[in-house]
Formats: sequence, C-alpha cells, structure tokens
Amino acid sequence: MQIVPLIIVGVYLIGMLLVGFVVGKLKIKDSKDYMVAGRRMGLFMVAFSLSANNIGGGSTTGLAAKAFGSWGMSAVWYVLAASIAMIPLAYFAPKIRKTMAITIPEVVGRRFGKVSSNFTAILSILSLFCLTSSQIAASGTVVSTLTGIPLNVSLLIAGLVVILYTTMGGMIADQISDLVQFAIILVGLAIATPFVIKGCGGWQAISAALPGEQLSVTKIGWVPIIGYIFNYFCTFLAGPEMVSRFESAKDEKTAMRASLLSGVLMAAMSIFPTLLGLAALAVKDTLPTLAENGSNAMMAVASAHTPGVIVGLISAAIICATMSSADSNLLCMSTMVMNDLYLANGGKKQLSEKQIILYTRLCNVVFAIIAMVISLAGVSIVTMNTFAFGIRCAGPFAAYGLGLAVPKATKHSGVISLFAGTIGFIFWQILSKGDFYLGILPVVFGCLVGVVTFFVVNAIEWKKGVAAAPSAYVEETKA
Repeated sequence: MQIVPLIIVGVYLIGMLLVGFVVGKLKIKDSKDYMVAGRRMGLFMVAFSLSANNIGGGSTTGLAAKAFGSWGMSAVWYVLAASIAMIPLAYFAPKIRKTMAITIPEVVGRRFGKVSSNFTAILSILSLFCLTSSQIAASGTVVSTLTGIPLNVSLLIAGLVVILYTTMGGMIADQISDLVQFAIILVGLAIATPFVIKGCGGWQAISAALPGEQLSVTKIGWVPIIGYIFNYFCTFLAGPEMVSRFESAKDEKTAMRASLLSGVLMAAMSIFPTLLGLAALAVKDTLPTLAENGSNAMMAVASAHTPGVIVGLISAAIICATMSSADSNLLCMSTMVMNDLYLANGGKKQLSEKQIILYTRLCNVVFAIIAMVISLAGVSIVTMNTFAFGIRCAGPFAAYGLGLAVPKATKHSGVISLFAGTIGFIFWQILSKGDFYLGILPVVFGCLVGVVTFFVVNAIEWKKGVAAAPSAYVEETKA
C-alpha cells in the first residue's frame, strides 16, 4: 500500500463528492440546470470540460504504453490528432449551441422524424454503457494498484464515487469537476515529467538508450496520423458528451472559442505521457514492477524516480482522466433516456421538473450499477471503446452534422444515411477487425458511407422537387 499517493487520491475523491453535494443543494433548480447547466457556462468551464472528457485512461496510461511500445515519440499524435480535430469542430460548435437542444437525438428527430431520433438514442445509449464501463474499470485498476484492495472491490469503489457526485450535481457538478480534473491531469503530469527525466539520467541519457526510430515523431506514418484526425473529428461531432458541453455554453461565440481553447489544452498535455513512456523504455531493466507490454509504464517509472507526493499527483491524474469521462458518459446516457426515449414519446405531461430530475438521477444510479457489472466481467477496455465510438458515431454523423449545415436536406437523406452509416461501420469493423484497413478506421468508413449516402439521396430528391426537412434550430426564448 502506497500511503502518500493513497491520501492524495482519497482527498480528491472526497472533494468530488463535496462538489456534487453542494451543487445539488444550491444550483439545481430545474431539469435544464441538471442536464445542460442552465446554458450559462463560460469559456473556461466549457473548454476544460471538453478537454477532460477527451482525455481518458487511453490518453494517459494508454498513451505512455504506446510510446513504450512500437509507436515511440509518434505516440504524441494519439492526443495531438484530437487537438487538431477541435479546429474544424469549432465551425459546428455555434450551430450546435444555436439548436437550443439537449441531445443529439433531439436534433436528429426535429429534422428527420421520430424513427431516426429513437434509433440514434439507442445507438448512443448502447455505446455509453460500454464507455462508462471501460472508464470505471480503468479507475478501479488505479485504486487497486494504490491500495492492494482486490480489483473487483476497487471497481465498486470507483463506480460508487462516480454515481454519487454525478447523481447529486448533474451537469454543473460535472463541469466543475472536469475543470479540477483536467487541471490535476495537466499539472500533475507537467510536474512529474521533469522528475522522471532527471531520475533516468537526463534526456540525453534517455535518447541515447533508445533506438533511433523510437524518437521519430512520424514513426507510425502519415496515413494513420491523418486517419486519427478524421477519426477524432467524426467521434467528437457525433459524441453526446461533447455536444452536451456546447449546449451548456452561455452563447454561440463561447461554444466556438471553447472548442479552439480545448484544442490548445489537449496539445499541451499530449507530450507528457509520451515522454514518460519513452523514459520507462530507456530504463526498463531497472523497473521490477514494469509489465512486459508496458501497460503500467507511467506508474512504474514514476514510482521509481519521483517522490510519493508526485506519484500521488499522477495517480490522481489518472483517476481524474478516467472519471471525467465516466461521469459525462453516465449523465449523457440518463439524459437521453429521459429526454429522447421517455419525454419525447409522450411522457412530458406526466412529470414535473422535480420528477424529471429525480428520475434522471435514478437512471444514473441504475445505469452505473449495470456499467459496474459489465466492468467486473473483464471485457477488454480497448474492445469496448472501439465498438462504442464507432456504433454511436458512424450512423448519426451525417444526419446530425450535415443536418445542421445543409438547410435543404430532405427527410429521407437523414434517415437512410443513418442506417447506411451504421451498416458501413459494422461491415468495416468485421473486415478490418477494428483496426486500420487500407488506411481507414471502421468509424471513419462508416461516416464516409453515411455522408455519401446523405448527398446521393439529397441529389435524387432535389431533382424530384422533394421539400426540405424541418429546421434543426429553435429560436431562443428571450426573457
């Protein structure tokens, strides 16, 4: 048991619970407060929240493991590609905010009908179950490593913390915790990295101990790098947790600026796990706790070359990275069930605002428990994430993104592209076994199928004089 790191992580977890409790008591007045923070969040809250949601376990411990393995210095692109993808996303951010919606299925339903809305909601909810489970599993692994508590008990502890502060405080608590979490991630890794480099003999000693190709920024090749940029753009634009952040912004300009600032924040973070992974590779023979595949490279090299306080910061950073994604996924899932499956299908007249909040909170608890059970099953985190990102994005990408940008789009173009994109993703997923095939990832292929289908159907129907689908936008009600 590592006492100092354990104390730091314990303080962090208690702090998150307090945030949830205080926000729940003072700030949650109606369902809009709970689901989209009352649409009053400023630039830094939205930007940090976007960044925290994008930086999960795969972007910290996973990134260090990739640098330790075959990627070398080019592992930096695993996160840097995401930061670049935030630039074109800034074009869509104000459009997303302008809809005055709560979820993606709500917008898709406005334009293309209830069938498309329900199908999008089901795809998103299925994917969010997988993502929540994988992030709880990653958090539980860190708790188990620090405490020596059995992994299954640690998973339950991590899941319980996520349930409590998300359920109590909703989106406002979620964004406050995201700001704190990303600050811990960035500061913790920024402080730890110089300690590790110095402890390993300095950068010259590290680079001298590594094969030359490990230091190449483009080792994995430009095709995968470009592929990852497209992958992130597709998954961000059709990502429920990303859209909910833009919807929570106080205005359209804030949403656009937050997207750009988030890209800068993620770019700044990307180098630290990469350097830690390379440092671990350079001194791997001196790290007895290092796993053969480098899966714990970050923790192993930090534990060996930094004080306990720094190890605690890194541990807290890793848990922050995973929990910041888990809480958002959980809240988005519950919001969709209430907003898009229950309220949108005739339940609105039966519930007061307080009842909507109560039932959304109950959904949080039930869904988190199910996610915890899935995490206990030991399914591969990579497998769950790959499937989840693809199934939620490939179909809705064209219907949602182009539905915002193409006013004359017809109803059939959205519906058909939704199903075509999903089928395209599943086909390429099977063909490529979830990896690059012909330089294309399954989710990108599915999105491309959806986009092509969207424009082909529109071209045919425009020639026939088919009327445009209803607008995605609703005029904001003025006080």
